[in-house]
Amino acid sequence: MNTKINFAGIEMKNPVTVASGTFGYGREYSNFFDLGKLGAVITKGTSLKPKSGNKPPRVCETASGMLNSIGLQNPGVEYFAQNDLPFLRKFDTKIIVNACGSTIDEYVELCKILNTLDIDGVELNLSCPNVKAGCMAFGSSYEGVKTVTKEVRKVLDKPLIVKLTPNVSDIASIAKGAEDGGADAVSLINTLLAMKIDIYKRKPVLANNTGGLSGPAIKPVAVRMVYQVSQTVKIPIMGLGGIMTGEDAIEFMLAGAKVVSIGAGNFADPYTSIKVIEGIEEYMKKCNVENIEDIVGKVEMN
Repeated sequence: MNTKINFAGIEMKNPVTVASGTFGYGREYSNFFDLGKLGAVITKGTSLKPKSGNKPPRVCETASGMLNSIGLQNPGVEYFAQNDLPFLRKFDTKIIVNACGSTIDEYVELCKILNTLDIDGVELNLSCPNVKAGCMAFGSSYEGVKTVTKEVRKVLDKPLIVKLTPNVSDIASIAKGAEDGGADAVSLINTLLAMKIDIYKRKPVLANNTGGLSGPAIKPVAVRMVYQVSQTVKIPIMGLGGIMTGEDAIEFMLAGAKVVSIGAGNFADPYTSIKVIEGIEEYMKKCNVENIEDIVGKVEMN
């Protein structure tokens, strides 16, 4: 069986990575398993300067999922380059940095720095629903996505993946904006904007009032959007949203995703990504699939 896959120029040993914001910079999870078993590690959202994020409470559970409103808290790219990148480079895996900003200039300046680092790719975060500027302002329209992607493309030689928000009426057109702006790939979906209310306090549970919904609850929405985007763009797709098992991953790949990313599942079980890799291999054996790429986009619609 061949589980190797080339994703936007990134040679991965298998099609499984971890979603930004659910894996930190890998240190905590390295206590559970060898990060080298992953096809890639996608870092926590990293900005030009340190960000403190939103005030707590910032996380709560929901039926078949969770809400988060972290607000892209991170130590900034300089700290990442000096402290986290050397740690990640100890492992035999690809490193993709999730890049976030509040203005086009911030995205560009950040990606200029990332272009000089020993990383394998950049995931441009144009989709976080928990910040008041930047991501959602640019990520919710064809022109906004195309403009930011085009400006970043001018300064970035490394593979560029654009992460898309599901909080739009036509995600296919948003993906086309990324493609037309020069992206090498797209990743989808980020979290769905949602709310949970404490009925006794009569107030939202999260201090930010709303947050991003992730986990198994959003998987059917994510699979549908991956399929729609696969019918619109020619660049490869990273699928994510509620993946917990190898079967979940295969579903995304049949819908059109070339690789998959594990998000909230990492919180439920730190071994989820390893179990997904093993589940994909079991499916390949059971269904006589010799090359994992052979199933990408092979769903047969009714």
